[in-house]
Amino acid sequence: MKKNKFLLRSGVLTALVALNAPVNALEKPQTMEDMWKIIQAQQKQIDEMKAGMQAAAPAPTPAKAASSDVKSLERKTDVLSQEVEKLRTNLSIPEDAKYKSAYGLGPAASKIYSAGKGLSIGGYGEGNYSAKVGDKGDSNDSADMERMVLYAGYKFTDRILFNSELEFEHASTGEGPEEKGEVSVEFASLDFFINQKANVRAGLVLMPMGLVNRIHEPLFYFGNHRPEVEQRIIPSTWREMGAGLFGAITPNLTYTAYVVNGLNATGFASDGIREGRGGGSNARAENFGYVARMDYDPSALPGVTVGGSAYVGNSGQNQSFAGQKADVFTQLYEAHVQWKYRGLEFRTLGSWGHINNADLVSANNNTLVGSENYGFYSELGYDVLPLLWRDTAQYLAPFFRYEKLNTVAKAPTGFANDPTKDWQIFQVGLQYKPIPNVVIKADYRNYAAKQGPLPDDFNLGFGFIF
Repeated sequence: MKKNKFLLRSGVLTALVALNAPVNALEKPQTMEDMWKIIQAQQKQIDEMKAGMQAAAPAPTPAKAASSDVKSLERKTDVLSQEVEKLRTNLSIPEDAKYKSAYGLGPAASKIYSAGKGLSIGGYGEGNYSAKVGDKGDSNDSADMERMVLYAGYKFTDRILFNSELEFEHASTGEGPEEKGEVSVEFASLDFFINQKANVRAGLVLMPMGLVNRIHEPLFYFGNHRPEVEQRIIPSTWREMGAGLFGAITPNLTYTAYVVNGLNATGFASDGIREGRGGGSNARAENFGYVARMDYDPSALPGVTVGGSAYVGNSGQNQSFAGQKADVFTQLYEAHVQWKYRGLEFRTLGSWGHINNADLVSANNNTLVGSENYGFYSELGYDVLPLLWRDTAQYLAPFFRYEKLNTVAKAPTGFANDPTKDWQIFQVGLQYKPIPNVVIKADYRNYAAKQGPLPDDFNLGFGFIF
């Protein structure tokens, strides 16, 4: 945008100088509005000169001179108007930023796809206060600037671009464990556009699984925290080094498919496979993973999306587990439905996973790793403000979410099930957007485990994109 403003000023100033514009017309023209003010001032001068000509009609010689001055000024004004309009068109300077999701990414992350050549900057942030309710353990209430994210993209040509996400977590880094803060590259990839049906992406890619893993900006999911199913069963944010294809088989049927470095089973635990992610940080690549996703938006049902994804691959990474080499073949599948109709938003997702050699991994990692896991959730929200103010741009949606998950749905041979990992979560809350780029959130989560107490929590927070 700064480059555009520089070109705008230099182009118009060049036109003014070339037309011998007076010096006072060249003082700090910063915007299109400033340019039009100059034009309007010149037009006013033309009108005044014409009025003077009519008053001086009996004197032919001065009238001729005035007529010549008027024609000269009209020519200058016309040329200046053309230059300003040309710059407006060529530089494509938007009056307001437009946010639209593209290729499965969040709207702020998608800015580069609608930009001209060159650099595009975006981002998002979120913070929250969380209070434990009925806490029987040693956990405490907390206030956290959970994330501050910058998107940086560069469009080299219409067919080649780079896009990335740099995330700062918990407002700090470099002191203690991950919970104290860290800086991460969430994704960084090159896109090569070939045609609508087949395009290439390579780099550190977001795994195309679930609803939140790719579109994880806080304005686009309910609640202060992402669904537990999409953290523990489907890890978020899950990214790996890899390459693959994406495109649209038909305008309503899209797909994504990657080959990536495999998971590392030494990070698997009773809470799920989350710590087995490579994350592009010297990730082991003795084994590869394969992930694919498809989404369909039926024309007959506007606002409806149905889809699913699958991940398979060995996670042993040429390592020994309890003294034995093991492939640790890992599978994860999910299906989802999303429906947006006027003020209504409905989502449901289910996921199931299976881990081979979970007995060896459990013995090696000194923690129970389930040979099967599953989770599902459904949520419903409705924007009530249009019922009160018909043309309002604000948004207020009460919502409800139900989750059911079990990271140890089936214990491996020789191990007992762990009922403390069998959870149900009931959540209610409010989502308020005073403008489309900012959200204020409040929610209450009721946890219930099959065995053992879990504290409920109340959460209050905010989020934004730019």
